[in-house]
Amino acid sequence: MMESLLTPFGYEYLVRALWVCALVGGVGGLLSCFVTLKGWSLMGDALSHAVVPGVAVAGILGLPFSVGAAFAAMLATAGMGFLRARTPLREDAVIGIVFTTFFALGLLLLSLRPAGINLRTIVFGNVLGIDPADSRQLVAISFGTLAILAVRWRDLVLFCFDTNQARSIGLNTAVLHGTLLTLLSATAVASLQTVGAVLVVATLVTPGATAYLLTDRFGRMLILSGTLGASTAACGAYLSYFVDGSTGGCIVVLQTAGFLAAWVFAPRHGLLGNRWRRGWRRTGGTP
Repeated sequence: MMESLLTPFGYEYLVRALWVCALVGGVGGLLSCFVTLKGWSLMGDALSHAVVPGVAVAGILGLPFSVGAAFAAMLATAGMGFLRARTPLREDAVIGIVFTTFFALGLLLLSLRPAGINLRTIVFGNVLGIDPADSRQLVAISFGTLAILAVRWRDLVLFCFDTNQARSIGLNTAVLHGTLLTLLSATAVASLQTVGAVLVVATLVTPGATAYLLTDRFGRMLILSGTLGASTAACGAYLSYFVDGSTGGCIVVLQTAGFLAAWVFAPRHGLLGNRWRRGWRRTGGTP
């Protein structure tokens, strides 16, 4: 029994998939705290779909996928900002228009010029097929994101919590806005090969939402969310070997299960915790 559980560690490609998933999942978990605080879940969804045409063009030109994806994400971000400033449309409408347009453009390019790119891999991910060169790119993206978060996380927290307060104390909110979008884009690019374009938004939202239910302190929220992102990503990749299922699907299902558990059992914000406090108050106690 024990030998069968250790079988995945005998395959180099599976070991690579495990640590890549853990790294990308941990970075996504950290960033999801800022996404949750800022209310940018739809922005994460937009960027994850907007990178598809960049991947298609990179494949046609023979460039690394990460280069094309990053360029497409920046172009989509600029397009959303331009439409938001030049039209009376609400931000959610602008995001919806841009990300569906970019996604459709990517699908069109892939159908016209496949260039050896598997559409299923882009849409659903294929971390088990990742090669060492792609692994190095993901490591560079992940550690670059971690470095920026380590330096600017306090400013980003204030920007996400209260933009006007951040501006009043002299912070450049435009730079912080661009920084957060850039980090989101980079993480979407990194997550593309692990869970695919369809499920990237889950890795950028669910760990932070789960941690939000478990604590009211942002420092603890970062630790919890990063740990949840890394552990569920690694466990999902490990479990996918035994169930012979989608790695991205396993990862997101585990993250959702963690969220549901927190929603029910969290001490302060869970359903049972709220019920216990209400019952305690009715009996004259204080929680």
